[in-house]
Amino acid sequence: MRTTPSPLLTESARSDIAQRAFVLDTQAELASTVLPMLAHHDLLRTGLPVAQGGHGGDVRDAIAAITEVASLSLTSAFVFWSQRAFIHYLQASGNEAARERWWDALLRGDIAGAVGLSNVIKFLSRIEALQVQARPVAQGWCLDGVLPWVSNVRTQGFVVAAAVQPEGGGLPMVMALESGLQGLVRSPDLDLLGMRASNTAALQLNQVTVPAQALLAQAGPPYLKAARPGFLGMQCALSIGLARAALQAAAQDGGARGPLHSRVTEAQATLGQVEAELLGGVLGDRWVADVSPLFALRMRLAGLVQQALQLELQATGGRAYLQDQQPDFGRRWRESAFIPIVTPSLTQLEGELAQHAPQVAV
Repeated sequence: MRTTPSPLLTESARSDIAQRAFVLDTQAELASTVLPMLAHHDLLRTGLPVAQGGHGGDVRDAIAAITEVASLSLTSAFVFWSQRAFIHYLQASGNEAARERWWDALLRGDIAGAVGLSNVIKFLSRIEALQVQARPVAQGWCLDGVLPWVSNVRTQGFVVAAAVQPEGGGLPMVMALESGLQGLVRSPDLDLLGMRASNTAALQLNQVTVPAQALLAQAGPPYLKAARPGFLGMQCALSIGLARAALQAAAQDGGARGPLHSRVTEAQATLGQVEAELLGGVLGDRWVADVSPLFALRMRLAGLVQQALQLELQATGGRAYLQDQQPDFGRRWRESAFIPIVTPSLTQLEGELAQHAPQVAV
């Protein structure tokens, strides 16, 4: 049996994350504190080689840690995922100069890592054109365009992975854009329904000069394809943690007895099976060659989140609608609305799976 070298969340970490969960969901005032909190509890090094400053283990340990955080606060978990996803892409890049520049600062939480790849995922699915254009200049590239929705772009400093279309066509490239570049403008925080402390904003690029050292991948699609299982696996942890918390609340609030008991128990068993399938397949090459089973798993998890929230609501009854009695339910309800739309959205996944219908059943 595989052992986990990274410790589970300490009681101090659990308490810290849980106590902030409601305010992080409903207000943006503490947005600057989320990443430092995760770094303070030494979570950002999870699932990374000891030789590279990590705790050891692999992406499965990161999935487990993000799951635990998501069971307490999806805002904190989403920031954790964003940071860890950028680290994952930096780890997969052959650019040693980029790693030397940002790696240690990312693990310490001194700089925020973001993945502005929503547009390229839609591009690769033939939904929309790339919105950032690049033309070569003496120093590297000059970029123009927009990233309309990026999270974990802290005003205190961030670096974001973005796909860009070279002038004249060709394969998209993936570049790392650091805050402070002339012409890179961050919008005010987007007016979100929940998860308001996730530092989510739009980025406008107006003739931004990016040095050659910031190129993460010359050929973006194969690079993104190779890194995708880990990227999506850690994203699935958001759903697992949220569903786990809702089902636990349902069991405690009446689901452990009466007519809901079997439904709660069955949902918990299914969640455990899907989680085991995810952890069993996220390493290796099989989901690189055919990502459809992983897409299907993420869709199943999104459905389990909705089922879990319904079971919690039914188990809690009218008290769930009273914020002074059940604030965690209201927060989880808002958090659950984010699961279907996080890129790749369920609509995008359904479109991709429809093209592979003979190979996979959802």
